[in-house]
Amino acid sequence: MNLRRQQQTGRTWPTGLRVLIWAAACCCAPALAQDAPAARQALRVCQDPNNLPFSNTRGEGIENRIAELFGKALGLPVTYYSFPQRMAFFRNTLRFKLPGQDYPCDIVMGVPLGLDEVSVTKPYYRSTYALVIPQGKGMDHVASGEDFLKLDPARLRTLRIGVYDRSPAAQWLARHGLLEQAVPYKLMNADPERYPGEIVEKDLAEGRLDAVIVWGPIAGFFARRVRAPALAVLPLKSEKGVRLDYQMAMGLRYGERAWKQQIEQLIESKAPEITAILQEYGVPLVDASFAAPGD
Repeated sequence: MNLRRQQQTGRTWPTGLRVLIWAAACCCAPALAQDAPAARQALRVCQDPNNLPFSNTRGEGIENRIAELFGKALGLPVTYYSFPQRMAFFRNTLRFKLPGQDYPCDIVMGVPLGLDEVSVTKPYYRSTYALVIPQGKGMDHVASGEDFLKLDPARLRTLRIGVYDRSPAAQWLARHGLLEQAVPYKLMNADPERYPGEIVEKDLAEGRLDAVIVWGPIAGFFARRVRAPALAVLPLKSEKGVRLDYQMAMGLRYGERAWKQQIEQLIESKAPEITAILQEYGVPLVDASFAAPGD
């Protein structure tokens, strides 16, 4: 990966649960910008420096790969401006501008559709929260969330199910009377060594948990990194009152209409390559049938 410039600010906050963080951050009013007349010299990407499977400073994430794909199509080098994904991520990246200076980056490669802090493009994939269970532990016949809920109640009550606190996964457990089985993990963790996938590739794989429910891209990517036991990734459908599936898009500054059109053209023309990248990383791709009735 040819990463021509990196800038890293502050400590990383590895949550990966962007849907929750960005939805909670919508209290800030969007800043308006105007189309810049000057030709672009680079595809300047705003990213989290340690947030696999999405991005990192080594260019190993899904969004790094898609950025490189876009950069090649545009004939531009790809540069990254890194900042931990905290509540003020957009203010400190996409909307950050000192007097007499330019913005440090121009695009966020992954935001949920409907976010109002940025100008959101058309979506380029839909995924959902997923149940991850180890094979060979008495649940090999479980092939869906419905199968999981049909397990013997006595068996269900013995399970330790890892979830991030205040996430849709916790809501799903509460809806089905399984909140007592939840093992909560902090959504916000200041420790730079912590990362969202360790709930899967460490605690679940090493037997400290019996099952995990996390955002699909995290589930798929980290489950593939576990050699033993084999981990099954089961996408969960949204239910009335519990939304688990989300469409993901890209985020730009408001007012940059020509830039948005250019990016949306790339999303459309590069759709097969984008899908191939997502599949390579094990992202559970779902369709509208996973949405809750009425959505």
